[in-house]
Amino acid sequence: MKISEGDYVLILTSDEKKYLVEVKDTSFHTHKDFLDLKDLIGKNYGEIVYGKKGEKFYVLKPSLYDFLMKVERATQIVYPKDIGYILLKLNVGPGSLVLECGGGSGALTTALAFMVGQEGRVISYEKEPKFQKIAIKNLERLNLLDRVIFKNVEITEAFEEKEVDAVFLDLKEPWTLIPAAWESLKGGHFLGILVPTANQVSRCLLELQRLPFLDIEVSEILLRQYKPNPERLRPEDRMVAHTGYLIFAKKVVEK
Repeated sequence: MKISEGDYVLILTSDEKKYLVEVKDTSFHTHKDFLDLKDLIGKNYGEIVYGKKGEKFYVLKPSLYDFLMKVERATQIVYPKDIGYILLKLNVGPGSLVLECGGGSGALTTALAFMVGQEGRVISYEKEPKFQKIAIKNLERLNLLDRVIFKNVEITEAFEEKEVDAVFLDLKEPWTLIPAAWESLKGGHFLGILVPTANQVSRCLLELQRLPFLDIEVSEILLRQYKPNPERLRPEDRMVAHTGYLIFAKKVVEK
C-alpha cells in the first residue's frame, strides 16, 4: 500500500522509539537525525528510509492502538487495555447506536466510532468545550468525525436519545445518571461505567440494585508487558496497572 500525502505513519527509530506523524511538507526530527516527511510519499508501509545523516527509520502502518496511545489529551484517557473489554461487553459493532457521557479527550469515542462503522453512530456528551475540541481533532485524524454526534451539554436528569444499543458513563458521579441510562437503553441492552475509586463503585452498585438491572459485573484489568528478549525474558520494570474499575449491567423491563 502506497503512502500518500495526509496519511499517518508510525516511525520507529533504531532505538525503538515510536512517533505517529502526518505525511506533509515538513521535517521530522529526532536527537540523532531528521528527514523530510514529503519524501515518504509513494513509498510502501514497512520500508526502511534513511535520514539526512544516514540514520535508519522504519515506516510502519499505525494501528488503532497506536492512534489511541498517541491521542492529544487534556484529560485522563480510557486505555486500550480497558477499551477492548468495554467494546465486547457493550456489544459494539457495525450499525450500533452508542451513547457516551463524559467523552473527555476522545480516546474511547474514537474506538467506538471505529467499531460502529458507516451505518452506526456515537452520541458523545461532554460539558467542557475545550475537551470536546480536542476529541474532535483526534477523530479527524482517523476520518471518523462523521460517525459522531457531539453534544456540549451537562446532563442532570435525562438523555434526549431513546432505544440506544449501549450507554457508557465516564464522569465523577455516574450513579446520578444511571436512571437516565436505563430510560435510554433498549430492553436487555448494555450499560458500562468507568470509575477510578472503590467508593464510587459502591455508589454505582447501590443505584444499579435499586433499578431493573441484572448481570452486574465489577472488574479491573491489569496488563503486564514483557521484555522481548528470548534469552532474558522478564517483565518490564513499569506497567500501567490500575486505571479504573469497570462496571457493567444489562437493562431489564419489569412489569
